[in-house]
Amino acid sequence: MDFLPDNLQDYIEAHTEGEPTLLKRINRDTHVNVLMPRMLSGHLQGRVLSMISHMVKPKCVLEIGTYTGYATLCLAEGMDSSGEIITIDVNEELEDRVRGHFEEASSPVRIDYRVGNAIDIIPTLDRKFDLVFIDADKMNYSLYFDLIIDKMTPGGYILADNVLWSGKVIEENMKDADKDTQGILDFNRKVHNDVRVSNVLFPIRDGIMVLRKL
Repeated sequence: MDFLPDNLQDYIEAHTEGEPTLLKRINRDTHVNVLMPRMLSGHLQGRVLSMISHMVKPKCVLEIGTYTGYATLCLAEGMDSSGEIITIDVNEELEDRVRGHFEEASSPVRIDYRVGNAIDIIPTLDRKFDLVFIDADKMNYSLYFDLIIDKMTPGGYILADNVLWSGKVIEENMKDADKDTQGILDFNRKVHNDVRVSNVLFPIRDGIMVLRKL
């Protein structure tokens, strides 16, 4: 996922605000005890999510893909104190660990953690979202976009993670593209051509597509 040389990546992180204590513990616990720890947002991306949340000051956030709750707590940092973040994940095995992380957090933001299929849950949500973070199964990114776009407030933001997909989106790396890679390619093309949003792709870690609802 990391395209920059290690020494440059180290410099960037050294000149980025450090992780809060709880997030540092979640980071360590995830790497020691949870499968596929590379799915964690981590220090740099986590601070980017926190910074965007502080800039947007959302009152209602949707996160599709909770994993161990690291990004959830980063997004909560900049929210209105009376706000709510709904986070959805299909992995039942992580539920107790994630709920424990959320209970440790001192954030006044209400975290509504739901375990289940986001495709089924999102249509039941009667909310308008100021900020959405998509970081789940790549094949369904386009479907998630379709499910949430009409639930966004005007001027609201959608963030989609892993849109560079370890460089597999580049044409010379696309031979025999798997379903996940094709899902990312379809999503990137779809949102880039959608007149309802403006977009910019940030080359942060594995790529973050930032969309603003017009």
